[in-house]
Amino acid sequence: MLFFAIVYLVEGIGQARVGIIYQPLTHYLKDIGWSALQVAAYFAVLNFPWIIKPAFGLVSDFVPLFGYRRKSYLIMASLCAVAAFAVIARQAEPGAIALPLLLTSYAMATASTLCGALLAENGQAFRLSSTFVSQQWLWFYIAIMASSFAGGALVETLPALSALQMAAAIAAVAPIAVVLASLFLLDERKVSANAAEMRRTFQSLATATKSARLYIVALFLFLYSFAPGFGTPLYYFMTDELKFSQSYIGILGAIASAGWIAGALLHRYLLRGMSSKTLLNLSIVLGTLSAASFLLLADPITAAIVNFANGVALMIATIASLTLAADYAPRRAEGFAFAGLMSIMNLAELASSTVGAWLYDDVFGGRLGPLIVVSAASTAVTLALVPMLRLDGGVSR
Repeated sequence: MLFFAIVYLVEGIGQARVGIIYQPLTHYLKDIGWSALQVAAYFAVLNFPWIIKPAFGLVSDFVPLFGYRRKSYLIMASLCAVAAFAVIARQAEPGAIALPLLLTSYAMATASTLCGALLAENGQAFRLSSTFVSQQWLWFYIAIMASSFAGGALVETLPALSALQMAAAIAAVAPIAVVLASLFLLDERKVSANAAEMRRTFQSLATATKSARLYIVALFLFLYSFAPGFGTPLYYFMTDELKFSQSYIGILGAIASAGWIAGALLHRYLLRGMSSKTLLNLSIVLGTLSAASFLLLADPITAAIVNFANGVALMIATIASLTLAADYAPRRAEGFAFAGLMSIMNLAELASSTVGAWLYDDVFGGRLGPLIVVSAASTAVTLALVPMLRLDGGVSR
């Protein structure tokens, strides 16, 4: 539990899409004249490593490094993140930061894949999948809440480029904690790279690729995760239309993270005994209502309320979907299978953000309201898809 907390604290600080660098980077790109669609496309490139996560899982499943399937790769990825963020902290052009920023995404995606494999292995062994998911994402959003405050303060007090460089310098320090946690907290059995081990892993992988149930789960998770996103258009709307300060936008990010934290605690103490089917249905209803609530966005107070509520709903959705993925990852191929299901969700989110930015710029003429309606409706439709999973109604673990 402590290991998961540390790794996901670092993920929350270091991921370019949500961490301390997100608002400074978005503000910097907007400051040099990029449109919402261009910014979304830039972040879409950074999403690519999250789509090919099964490749990282496949390597760790098959090829132990220095005797470990997870630990050694986790340390190596964390050191790469330290180096890449340090390079970004010294650069001054969008083109110059693109490659090291992409490297940070590869490093964070690799670490996430390995941690996901550990979650699936231990979640199935101890029948605590949802507890481990809740623990990871609780600390992930504690980190994002702190990063939102820090990112907003940096943008408010420093020039755009300086804020970006300072955020990268802070992010460069965080992965050192994962190196230490992997060395001292991760209890992993050493394995050898021999033919018998690889054959057993290959058999598990073959079983996974032939599982019709796994494909049904994958299809559901894609449709479940896809709804035209309005994250980047929302930033433009709050900046240009509502005239929110950059520091308050950072505070709103922290408030949304507080909602995620509240959602994790709500699950831990009230919803943990729900069946998987009931939890999925509840998450879809809450997601639809929280997306629609952004239609009420008009001033700082309503912004705070809807961001908090949205955070609660998204955390319940995350626990429901990742628990489903963890419980269906086959043994000995956990890295590949869990990462594959996560990549399906990441691909859906990538399509979601890109489609949302396109609708906002080119279809709805910069109006946020129609985009919110489409997004909420897309979420609601997935409620009809839950029966195809044929869940047995057992307790969500």
